[in-house]
Amino acid sequence: MINSQDIKNGTCIRMDGRLYFVVEFLHVKPGKGNTFMRTKLKDVVDGRVLERRFNIGEKLEDVRVERRPYQFLYSEGSDNIFMNNETFEQIPIAKDLVTGVDFMKEGDTVEVVSDASTETVLYAEMPVKTVLKITYTEPGLKGDTATNTLKPATVETGATVRVPLFINEGELIEVDTRDGSYVGRVKA
Repeated sequence: MINSQDIKNGTCIRMDGRLYFVVEFLHVKPGKGNTFMRTKLKDVVDGRVLERRFNIGEKLEDVRVERRPYQFLYSEGSDNIFMNNETFEQIPIAKDLVTGVDFMKEGDTVEVVSDASTETVLYAEMPVKTVLKITYTEPGLKGDTATNTLKPATVETGATVRVPLFINEGELIEVDTRDGSYVGRVKA
């Protein structure tokens, strides 16, 4: 159990039988009345964000979470198979629990977050940016950099990314795995 004033970003708490990560918190001291904590909590399972107020001194059930690097090996049905880089143990994780799953290729390392007391996998996160090769896109024209126009391009994982007109097949690009946006070109 922790006190509500000990809440920080990234703290995991159990409330109403569900697990929540603290996304944002604010210590509020109004002119009248008691001090309280205003928080934004993200549900671990479905990703919904809710706002909640806690009075100072209120006891909350904290959940100890562990973050470990796992390597993506292959897909099998609705699961992805990952290997712990330290113990070489292989575990299946459902595709809907992996953020950025569309941009994940074999050998990529993800961070797996699990409940330390029950060893239950909560979710897995891809790195924010990843480098992917373009397998198909319409040919670009030299000097097509003046406008902010984007075209669709298929990357090696099969996902589609909107890229500038001057990007061609076979080039390496950096992609933001949170929203699938083009970040920049990578020199080989």
